[in-house]
Amino acid sequence: MRKSTATKKATARTGPRTTATRKATARTGPRSAAAKRATARTAARSTATKKATARTGPRMTARKSVARSKPTKVVLLSGGNPQIAKGEGDAPVRAYIAAIPGWKQEVGRRLDALIARAVPRVHKAVKWNSPFYGVEGRGWFLSFHCFTKYVKVTFFRGTSLRPVPPGESKHPEVRYLDIREDDRLDEKVVTSWIRQASKLPGWIP
Repeated sequence: MRKSTATKKATARTGPRTTATRKATARTGPRSAAAKRATARTAARSTATKKATARTGPRMTARKSVARSKPTKVVLLSGGNPQIAKGEGDAPVRAYIAAIPGWKQEVGRRLDALIARAVPRVHKAVKWNSPFYGVEGRGWFLSFHCFTKYVKVTFFRGTSLRPVPPGESKHPEVRYLDIREDDRLDEKVVTSWIRQASKLPGWIP
């Protein structure tokens, strides 16, 4: 009898709770609709993110390909002469000298430094895979080129220089100076030739 009375009392107590539960369920109805709207917004954001990823995909690939790309190697032609694209100014000449192999690179640097000191406003260029030096409006007075066993310096008005450079040419006014690995470069004489040549009418291709 006592258990039945306790059961009835418990049942009486649970009655309001059941009603409260029903009210809570009724209240959760709008929340479920809000949850559905939040889910829809999340799905829309996911779709937008996928589209953005699809757009950025090629860009990321392009960046990776750029990062993997290697610097272009300079081609050496016959005699170890660098193949450098034609260009005006100091930059292509520096690129040519930097690409000269072995002991001939130091010869190229010394020649370039002597010319720059002797003719402060010298005009530089690379043509036909050779550095050219001249004066604006007056043409080119000197160039040099690498061969297997020597560096050949060309004075375009060489026959007018004193003393005349030793190397003969088929061209009536051109004279050459061949610099070999064991040669001792007479910088005083070479500087004199450079200054003389820069004051003469240069060669205009």
